[in-house]
Amino acid sequence: MIDLSVIIPVYNEEKTLRDIVDRVQAVVIPRNSVMEQEEETNNTDLIVLEIVLVDDGSADSTPDIMEDLKAHEKITNHFAGFTILRQKNAGKGAALKTGIAAAQGDMVLFQDADLEYDPQDYSVMIKPIMNGEVEAVIGSRFLIDQELFISKWNLAYLRNHLGIRLITLLTNVLYRFNATDYEGCYKAFKTSLIKSIPLESNGFEIDNELLCKIFRRGHQVREVPIHYYPRGYNEGKKIKFRDGMIILWTIIKWRVAGSV
Repeated sequence: MIDLSVIIPVYNEEKTLRDIVDRVQAVVIPRNSVMEQEEETNNTDLIVLEIVLVDDGSADSTPDIMEDLKAHEKITNHFAGFTILRQKNAGKGAALKTGIAAAQGDMVLFQDADLEYDPQDYSVMIKPIMNGEVEAVIGSRFLIDQELFISKWNLAYLRNHLGIRLITLLTNVLYRFNATDYEGCYKAFKTSLIKSIPLESNGFEIDNELLCKIFRRGHQVREVPIHYYPRGYNEGKKIKFRDGMIILWTIIKWRVAGSV
């Protein structure tokens, strides 16, 4: 049985892919650390995860690295192996949809390959779902230390930060929620829920479409604090102005849409 499917969309990630995969594989979560009322468990009973790698048409050596990882995978009592998928370049959202369709775990978690997020936060992400409290969890960079943003601020970071705040405000107002960060990487869901939601988006806005539809359907969502280690603005794949406009339209669109 697989408990958690970690979906990693990758596009030209030859510099960081092996590192992030090593970090994910190093995550060991005793089942009794995330289950409040689990019976007859001990520290040897571990959460089992799989890694679903989806290549979105990379032009570098990313596909070769993925194949090498699969060829040398080692199944353990907490790691069920890799699923390797490739597609023509269509966007992050398209890659996530491909990964969701292939996920075999009871839960799904989104992981970027850019090393800005710490897989050791998986336990805090999945605990509310494991205990049946909610069906979706949002990881917030702002509930721990906002100074992480300030330390690297320049004009580009300021624009990005203000855009995140605008997206957050609009979502909270339209969907009557009170989150602090919708644009972070980490989001976790019950697989049965996420596979029941038809998704249209192919770009960065897929997270927003997914959450808006979950809110519209009345499912319980929780926000939890996660760690964030921002790289230089030019190092990561940041949301650009056009992406921000699409995200804002997506939030409005699924508020007024008749059916979700």
